[in-house]
Amino acid sequence: MQPTHEEFQTKLSIIRTLLDKHNAEGLLLRRVSSFAWATCGAASYVNTATTEGAASLLVTREGCYLAANNIEAPRLEQEAGLAGQGWEFRVSHWTSPLVELNKLTAGLNLIADVPFGGARDVSAELSRLRASLTLAEGQRFRLLGQLSAQVMDSAARSVRPGLTEYQLAALLGGEAQKCGLQPIVNLVATDERIYQYRHPLPTEKKLEKYALLVLSGRKWGLVCSISRLVHFGPLPADVRNRILSTARVNAALVAHTRPGRSLDEVFQHGQREYAATGFPDEWRFHHQGGAVGYEPREFLGLPGSADLVQVGQAYAWNPTIAGAKMEDTLLVGEKSNEILTTIPNWPVISVKIESQNVEIQCPLALEMD
Repeated sequence: MQPTHEEFQTKLSIIRTLLDKHNAEGLLLRRVSSFAWATCGAASYVNTATTEGAASLLVTREGCYLAANNIEAPRLEQEAGLAGQGWEFRVSHWTSPLVELNKLTAGLNLIADVPFGGARDVSAELSRLRASLTLAEGQRFRLLGQLSAQVMDSAARSVRPGLTEYQLAALLGGEAQKCGLQPIVNLVATDERIYQYRHPLPTEKKLEKYALLVLSGRKWGLVCSISRLVHFGPLPADVRNRILSTARVNAALVAHTRPGRSLDEVFQHGQREYAATGFPDEWRFHHQGGAVGYEPREFLGLPGSADLVQVGQAYAWNPTIAGAKMEDTLLVGEKSNEILTTIPNWPVISVKIESQNVEIQCPLALEMD
């Protein structure tokens, strides 16, 4: 999983093409996701909740620079190996952390991924670039998907009635941390809360019968998402119907995420399945997902979106009907899509999409005694 010189040079080439497009002298990258993308997986954050990291990158036509304070620089230079990768370090004292960055950028015609002085904001373009994965990034995503599936499977099978949502989140987060995944999204709902909230932050509520676990795990800068349902005892008929209906929407979204399709077209296929299953308005209560890469969602699949699906992109769709949710991460291939977060021996339903002549395996609720 170690980045190669060729991969790094590919990133520099992409960045310098962007400079040419905007007739700019330098690209400034301060977002955690952009830092990881440009360095092929290095981490610039200290506080995991921040969007901007504790180090910045500047790429010009002649050089590539890393500006950091004297706290972060040794780790990035030695442990992350970024000096060896080709970054020229400019280090400021922690009492004045932006001194060297300000010197580097003074007087330059800049583009940037965040607001910074007079730089032009190209964050939307960069999100598209981050979502167009190299072959090496695709390989990392495959391993990340396998790890995410293992984490979810282990946590889900450890769920027990009487545990609080906080304890369930601790199970999920703990399993993630064991294998080096950072749980940047860790949501849990139990019983009626699965019906009430689409982004359920865990609470002290105790599980009775029904649990939803949601994970977005980050490793090598990449972010993979997966959700699963667990139910103790036989599923009530209404819950089963909602899960099966969600599966039909999920299958439509996954099957139609093919090269050359617009995200508007993909969205419309999902929207039609919501209506066909008797839940025509459920799409209004939560986004349906979209392209992933170095953010949980680099950009969403929205009505009217002109973004086109490309080979090598990864997507995480997350259709929901009150009381049910489905979410896996997939990699778009030339001939077919690859579900990266499949859990072996998890109950699934095979949904055939006639127009695409494919069958999509959709995860059901794990029913436990």
